[in-house]
Amino acid sequence: MNQPELEALAADAYVYGYPLVAGLTMVERFDRGGLGTLPAAPFNHLSHATRLAGPADRFVSVNNDTVYSIAQLDLSEGPQVLRVPDTAGAYYVLQIIDAWTDNVAYLGRRATGTGAQTWLIVPPGWHGTPSDPDRVIELPTTVGTLVGRFACAGPDDFPRVRALQAALELEPLEPGGLVAGLPEPDADVPERLAFFERLRVWMQAFPPATADIEYQRRFAPLGLLDDGASPYRAAAAEWTLALAKGLAAGRERVEDATRPPEDHPPGEWRSALHLFDYNTDHLGPGTLDDPEWRIPDRRAAYLSRAAAARAGLWGNHAYEASYAMTYDDSDGRPLTGLHDYTLRFDQPPPAGAFWSVTMYSVPDYYLVENPIDRYSIGDRTPGLVHGEDGSLTLTLRHDQPEDPTAAANWLPTPPGEFRPILRIYQPEPAVLDGTYQVPPIHRL
Repeated sequence: MNQPELEALAADAYVYGYPLVAGLTMVERFDRGGLGTLPAAPFNHLSHATRLAGPADRFVSVNNDTVYSIAQLDLSEGPQVLRVPDTAGAYYVLQIIDAWTDNVAYLGRRATGTGAQTWLIVPPGWHGTPSDPDRVIELPTTVGTLVGRFACAGPDDFPRVRALQAALELEPLEPGGLVAGLPEPDADVPERLAFFERLRVWMQAFPPATADIEYQRRFAPLGLLDDGASPYRAAAAEWTLALAKGLAAGRERVEDATRPPEDHPPGEWRSALHLFDYNTDHLGPGTLDDPEWRIPDRRAAYLSRAAAARAGLWGNHAYEASYAMTYDDSDGRPLTGLHDYTLRFDQPPPAGAFWSVTMYSVPDYYLVENPIDRYSIGDRTPGLVHGEDGSLTLTLRHDQPEDPTAAANWLPTPPGEFRPILRIYQPEPAVLDGTYQVPPIHRL
């Protein structure tokens, strides 16, 4: 295989493998050091956030609407029993994600109701006899992630959420099992090839869907199918250069997939209604097994999966929570804290649960530090001032407005470029069929 062919193949491998590497790197980081408000926890133990997320939480597009409870799952020790408390009608969702970032199950207000529930999470190929066959979730990989989100209206609502977190339980079906954890990549591999080493080791430990295995075989010339010593420790310079160039090209392809099309209408909000539809193989409880929510072209699904992992790792399908992002104002100019803006809603976004607009800095997609500790604004924000016609006009700017109404409806921006994200929890049909259009942001 010549150099251009190797580079092209390496780029394909990056797009294909980025979600696995990004997701398991976060699992590894979580296990060792926690994540912002979430303390570190070993596999199969819940970690509960002690507050709503803020700028210190270095996680891509983290939301400020819900309080997180997260557990990294390792079913090598056997099935896990998950007990969910009654939330008395309050919104929550428990999302089960495999090692490839496929959303394989949802439990919660939309999917399974808000009453008390007990579920069994089992490893692939498990042949046991569950006490309730209708309450079983099969994880396609032995390692995965449970992400819980409990709606929280602010500090005064936090004690209610803490009580729900305390009642959420995860324990082994049969105590005494051993947790295998993540296999360790070769530490002596040069940094420029570390991505491929992680992909090689983790791809073998956590096989993908059957339909993907044939596609993976294409990557044999890259060393990704080698199951012995790492081929990247003392690789030939020419081969190393081809892999490094391909990695850079693949990374750029993923970044491009997170950007709006160049010919998009000025001020258009880009809705991610089908960004998470790449899972077509493992659709468990709470997912919608419908052609509308599946990307039929697997190659296109790989790129969508990578873009989702880059811009919103462990995000939900749109039918659980809809996300929309905009990059420019109504005249097509980039959004920046150097200017002041307004966002007017004639009618509130059609949400079955609630909605919010969250502010993020660019290029990291982190929450923006500000003097009033307001990172999102929405229908649960106290003190908002509506117009006489029921409309709501938000003010987006870096400095606090002097006008009392603008100050009450102020969402602070960073001094540089920013990206707002509109989230609609339990979106109504008008959102999912594209009828509802988010109004553009106007620069003052």
